[in-house]
Amino acid sequence: MVRAAVLPAVGSPLEIADIDLPEPGPGQVRVKLAAAGVCHSDLSLTNGTMRVPVPAVLGHEGAGTVVSVGEGVTHVAPGDGVVLNWAPACGKCHACSLGEVWLCADALTGAGSVYARRSDDGSDLHPGLNVAAFAEETVVAANCVLRAPEGVPLADAALLGCAVLTGYGAVHHSARVREGETVAVFGVGGVGLATLQAARIAGASKIIAVDVSPEKEELARRAGATDYVVASETTAREIRGLTGKQGVDVAVECVGRAVTIRTAWESTRRGGRTTVVGIGGKDQQVTFNALELFHFGRTLSGCVYGNSDPAKDLPVLAEHIRAGRLDLSALVTERIALDGIPAAFDNMVAGKGGRALVVF
Repeated sequence: MVRAAVLPAVGSPLEIADIDLPEPGPGQVRVKLAAAGVCHSDLSLTNGTMRVPVPAVLGHEGAGTVVSVGEGVTHVAPGDGVVLNWAPACGKCHACSLGEVWLCADALTGAGSVYARRSDDGSDLHPGLNVAAFAEETVVAANCVLRAPEGVPLADAALLGCAVLTGYGAVHHSARVREGETVAVFGVGGVGLATLQAARIAGASKIIAVDVSPEKEELARRAGATDYVVASETTAREIRGLTGKQGVDVAVECVGRAVTIRTAWESTRRGGRTTVVGIGGKDQQVTFNALELFHFGRTLSGCVYGNSDPAKDLPVLAEHIRAGRLDLSALVTERIALDGIPAAFDNMVAGKGGRALVVF
């Protein structure tokens, strides 16, 4: 038996329960978690903004040590440190054939499987976004584990599984920020903090962080922000004032709200790029008129998982970490146990802190 945070139904509170994990079958790996990040996507799964089969063990950003492997698994062995990959590419669908592995049509098929059972009543459990990282141990498909970078503590490496890949990819793959450009980042949570660091790595000349909370300014500046704007009705005007009345070259929205997406768009210069990373609900409708689309010549694009290929990007991120350019600890504002996840969700809703990290 292992302890896990179980979502019994959409809209229900998490329950800390004992679960029974099977031994890994062919093509599977059992992992003892070192840490798991609490991401806004997990919150979106609890409230139904995103859908997964329930009951489920959530958590998709994690790292740990391989306990055992099933038949046919050769790329990792017991004792290896690994990062969990919640969106493994199938390599066969249309998106994968185009090299757009972050859009793989079959990436989340594993979430519909039964991977464990509750110890108290034997009920089936699904693995959240494939990997069920909110547990002391998990069993995942072999393509859901990647070797952890050498020289990076496993607890820190957990952040590479979502926040860092997403934030780094938003800057380097989606928006393709060039040296000397100006950048605004909306939302200073875990992904936003990673995005700020990525903009600094890209050589942005001015990096403006935007958040509703004045208390996050120190966090943002430590991550690379040169300026800080407390979100209000005048945010776009303030950003234009900081950029010679032009607007930023690139705006990255990490919140997923219609008003924030619209403000990010209005903060972008003519011909600039607005990248939306935040996951909003279907009720968040964003409107544009035909004339402004023509006149401003801006590019508006969505960004899934940072448009990243984890197998290729993890070694790049590891080099930035070892060189001191990327500081994973700067993303974490609290380290908690499994039973601290609900409070971490409450802090997200209240706009408090950066990334909460469950440490086992």
